[in-house]
Amino acid sequence: MTARATVSCDPRSRGDGLGWVTRAVFGDARIALTVSGPPPPGHRAVARYAVVPSLSRARFLLPLDAPRATAASLLAYNALRPWRVRAVRAALGALARVGAIDLAPFPRLTVSLPDEVAADEVLLTGRLGAALGAPAVYAACGVRPPDPNHKPTLQLFAPDGRALGYAKIGWNGATRALVTAEAAALRDLATATRAPDHPAAPRLLAETAVGGQTVALVEPLPPAVRGVAVGAPRIAALVAVARRGGPPEPPRRLAGSPFLVRLTVEAERAAASTPDGGRAVTAVAGLARRHGGTAVEFGHWHGDWVPWNLGVHAGRLVAWDWEHSGPGVPLGFDLAHDAFQRALVLRDAPAAAAALAVDAHLDRYGAELGLGPAARGLVADAYLLEMWLRVWRLADAGAGWNAALHPALLDVIEKRRAD
Repeated sequence: MTARATVSCDPRSRGDGLGWVTRAVFGDARIALTVSGPPPPGHRAVARYAVVPSLSRARFLLPLDAPRATAASLLAYNALRPWRVRAVRAALGALARVGAIDLAPFPRLTVSLPDEVAADEVLLTGRLGAALGAPAVYAACGVRPPDPNHKPTLQLFAPDGRALGYAKIGWNGATRALVTAEAAALRDLATATRAPDHPAAPRLLAETAVGGQTVALVEPLPPAVRGVAVGAPRIAALVAVARRGGPPEPPRRLAGSPFLVRLTVEAERAAASTPDGGRAVTAVAGLARRHGGTAVEFGHWHGDWVPWNLGVHAGRLVAWDWEHSGPGVPLGFDLAHDAFQRALVLRDAPAAAAALAVDAHLDRYGAELGLGPAARGLVADAYLLEMWLRVWRLADAGAGWNAALHPALLDVIEKRRAD
């Protein structure tokens, strides 16, 4: 095989992130993909992308043929990115603005269709453009290593560079469930009465199922949104999310609560599907024994309340990625999650250290949520169990186990029960 033929092969056959993303975005067999080569005979080109920075280290599919859209895909929301990424994108965006991105030595991916096939019939961008009422849509897509927990996400732009929305693609059982959950959460938020401190959230623009995929089209973030500092948690916003604009719910004991019933049912399901599930059943029983008489307020939670899912626009907090949102959890879960993920992700701490960070965060800020010592203990222990069950739900849906949390989190829970 010649070097030229190797370069021109369909990237969907690759086993890396570029292969994973192109299979998800261009899954219809009628779509032809060629790299650094012309479309097959009888096909017409309908889109071109730069593969940045190379085929072997692909990180980004950059739409071509509309300079303003190309520039916008590099520059939009740059204030939310790390400074090194921001600098590289700013330099490329400057080239794109003057139509000079073709001078960069990136491989070119050409998307083509048979002459008789309409673009909006088979292309995801065509369908999404129809849902938006936009005659032309350009999509940028980040490329990550293959991971059954991750969802390809398209940033959609008009030819003039206006952001049109984000399309999240659920492609397996786990990610389809997450996309569906976020769509439901955004629909509920759109109609809920929200207190002034409740963070703004993007609107759901459309939801569709195509070729075994579930796709949620979400409103773009405000162009001037800025990231939040990794400082003290925003307690008033956490409370507003929990109460959805209503008054405080009367505290109720953990014993007999719908929350404990759900944990029990899920743990039993886990026991039926994995050998470690029996440990979760024991953990739920231990939670009930230790904290069954403790009363707490129950409400909603965002489910992934972390600094990188938050921003500020016009003085108001903005929150996105509501895919783990849900009702009926103890007030304080988002506070616990904030501490756990900061330790796990930002400091690369093991699960045991992240659990201690939860205790410290609740001890420091829990009183602002009305949590006394007993309630803080309940929230911490219940949150850690909730997190393991989330890990199990994803694994059970085909995403595989999160090695950072399984079985380490069960070990942490058992040690806390013994202490």
